[in-house]
Amino acid sequence: MRHLFLLAALFCACISYAQIRVQERLPKSKTGFALTTAKARAKIYYDANDALVIKRSAELFARDIQMVTGQKPELIQKRERAKALVIVGTIEKNQWICELAQKGKIDIRPLQGAWERYLIQTVDNPSPGVAKALVIAGSDRRGAAYGLFSISEMMGVSPWYWWGDVPVKTHKALYVDAPPTYSKTPSVKYRGIFLNDEDWGLKPWAAKTFEKERGNIGPRTYAKICELLLRLKANHLAPAMHPVSTAFYQIPENKLVADTFAIVMGSSHCEPLLLNTASEWHSKTMGPWDYNANKDKINEVLGNRVKENCAYENVYTLALRGLHDAAMGGGDVPMKEKVKMLENALKDQRSLLTRHIDKPAETIPQAFTPYKEVLEIYSNGLELPDDVTIIWADDNFGYMKRLSGPQEQKRTGRAGVYYHISYLGVPHSYLWFST
Repeated sequence: MRHLFLLAALFCACISYAQIRVQERLPKSKTGFALTTAKARAKIYYDANDALVIKRSAELFARDIQMVTGQKPELIQKRERAKALVIVGTIEKNQWICELAQKGKIDIRPLQGAWERYLIQTVDNPSPGVAKALVIAGSDRRGAAYGLFSISEMMGVSPWYWWGDVPVKTHKALYVDAPPTYSKTPSVKYRGIFLNDEDWGLKPWAAKTFEKERGNIGPRTYAKICELLLRLKANHLAPAMHPVSTAFYQIPENKLVADTFAIVMGSSHCEPLLLNTASEWHSKTMGPWDYNANKDKINEVLGNRVKENCAYENVYTLALRGLHDAAMGGGDVPMKEKVKMLENALKDQRSLLTRHIDKPAETIPQAFTPYKEVLEIYSNGLELPDDVTIIWADDNFGYMKRLSGPQEQKRTGRAGVYYHISYLGVPHSYLWFST
């Protein structure tokens, strides 16, 4: 299912770089490429007009080479004569890659219109004055980044080199043997994590050690998280949202960091249209978080959030729950009224999306998570637009309560999974005991 989500366990994109080898000695094949030797370092070229993540990935790739060999290659944006060059970019915005395709030196047809795919290939005489190039061409911005980091992994740089302190084995030289190799389209379209609960771990760590100046989770922490996701070939993040944390969109740099790493932003099951209701809804000035009593104000705030962020790549959660992780409305509300209220709220939210994004609703990525009391509402006849992805949730303890039935499997929006790896804190600390 191409539109599947995984918001807890990271499943890396399917890749096929078994043909590619990175080694310390020059391979005998014609497709060998000297990345770094005792005498020379291949420069890394990227197009200045390409996506921001291309530049960021190239910088990290150069640092990876330095960690392995002690030598840091130079990054360039202008074409130069060279014995060896690394050329990285997308098939649309890297002009050199486009020219190589036009000349028949690389075949980008499998990448055209594809999602997150890449080609890695050595090319002889890519242009006058350049003897050999290692080309990493992406079908899109993440595809190109995934290609670079695939080589990093083969060099011995783990995606967890920073967060997990995984040691990097050093080598005197690095050679890449790369016949034309294409990655596969990921079988899971959106793959990522939801940072929750951050109260006892991530937030105190960031506040006390990594972002002391901010005293909270901020752009520096999110940059490290986004780098990890990109290296793991993930692409999606639902940010920390408990009241103890500064709301993600209250720090303007946060969304810029996510975009620099080409990470698709989303939100949890109780945060409609990227709004952190736990921290960003203020009842004293905005009125009650009650759709029946305060619909106009709720939609105004949600519309502003979409308007502020529609220039970036997002998956928009359609939802109407109470503040934070509570149910909307009292327990004595008849089920038919709950169903109708939620249907109306979702229609309003889709209207806000089309108004501010100016695209048909079915072309805008949207997700709906029937979690806790919302599952009962959904099961009682909630009409959900066919293009919306249903994210099935476990029961908080790893047991799935429901998955797509035969009719739901036919939906164009398909489905995903919101899965708790484990509860490690109050009130479910029993998992820490040896029982």
